[in-house]
Amino acid sequence: MSLAACAGRPEGGLIPVAKTVPGASTVDILAATTRTPSKAPGQLYTGERDNNLNFADITVSIPPDANRRIGDVQTSSSEPGDPSKEFVALKANRLDEAEALKIFHEKLSRTHKRQVLVFVHGFNTRFPEAVFRLAQIAHDSNLGAVPVLFTWPSRGNLFSYTYDRESANYSRDALERLLRGLQRDPAVDEIDILAHSMGNWVTLEALRQMAIRDKRLAPKIKSVMLASPDVDVDVFRRQIVDMGEDRPPFTLFVARDDEALGASRKVWGDIPRIGAVNPQEEPYQSMFREARINVIDLTDVTTDDKLKHSKFAESPEVVAMIGRRIAGGQSFNDGKAGLGEKVVQATAGAGATVGQAAGMAISAPIAIVDPRTRESMGSQFDSLGENARSTVGDATHY
Repeated sequence: MSLAACAGRPEGGLIPVAKTVPGASTVDILAATTRTPSKAPGQLYTGERDNNLNFADITVSIPPDANRRIGDVQTSSSEPGDPSKEFVALKANRLDEAEALKIFHEKLSRTHKRQVLVFVHGFNTRFPEAVFRLAQIAHDSNLGAVPVLFTWPSRGNLFSYTYDRESANYSRDALERLLRGLQRDPAVDEIDILAHSMGNWVTLEALRQMAIRDKRLAPKIKSVMLASPDVDVDVFRRQIVDMGEDRPPFTLFVARDDEALGASRKVWGDIPRIGAVNPQEEPYQSMFREARINVIDLTDVTTDDKLKHSKFAESPEVVAMIGRRIAGGQSFNDGKAGLGEKVVQATAGAGATVGQAAGMAISAPIAIVDPRTRESMGSQFDSLGENARSTVGDATHY
């Protein structure tokens, strides 16, 4: 993970600094979470489950552009961090629901369009990591919408895959509640959703529930973007059907050579994951056409990502384009050159020049390894099976 590549994986990271530095940028984030409040300095919320939907108001300082590459999330292994070269918090406050609503309206009033981007992270993600990644996405894409983070209780541990999966299940009602609240708010005109990896599961389940209860999805939801979904193909098909015909545009980013999803497939009974299918083959081609799902195939995109799970995250061009499309209210199939074609043109063969792109991949299912985790690999590798072991082994070379 680029999040941990430089200084090791931070336990906290959200102890506010007194001030930022000239040339730095700031991003305001409102977070909604089913995590339990943390007593640890700089962590704010743990990876354990809470009965309540909790909120936080956070301002992130991003280093000057001269001191970072697009897509990088530099963090410090010690608190509170150096704003000249690291992502740091300027403010990190827990809120009750009334306070969160008040602050949300203040943020919305400062935007040109009354638009919200809800981001749902993936497996193996700690609370501060999710915050910093969304801040990076918002900054690097020049996002005009209000960034809202929905963060579910991931323990941020490679070997907590099953716990994380059940935490995603646990959180689907809370995500539905958040989306319903945004739909009811007269100040909101448009909601866009972006999910990655295991975060697609909680997203699809929340949307399915909403559609079943209301006979349709919330009409303010204008687009849903699913990056590298770690979701069973057959389950995905039923989830989409259950949402009904009156759906907003769905865009699915896939890569047939995604090794992390290949490992996940072995765990889940050798059923393909929807993020790794060939969209030109049956039955997928017909399924996507009938469901009116825009599919962007990144298989031919070449990057430094050995697991090929983070390709979507490794192209600054893609993230910038998504930002422009959200701002302009365009779909991905607007009759112009296809996004997939542009991605290949921009990144195929780029190799070392692409690597740290602006993106949405916070962590990959099963296979992403941080320095702390490597120390405990030993005997645990055997329990993952030969296929997963070889995939994780590749990741240790990052």
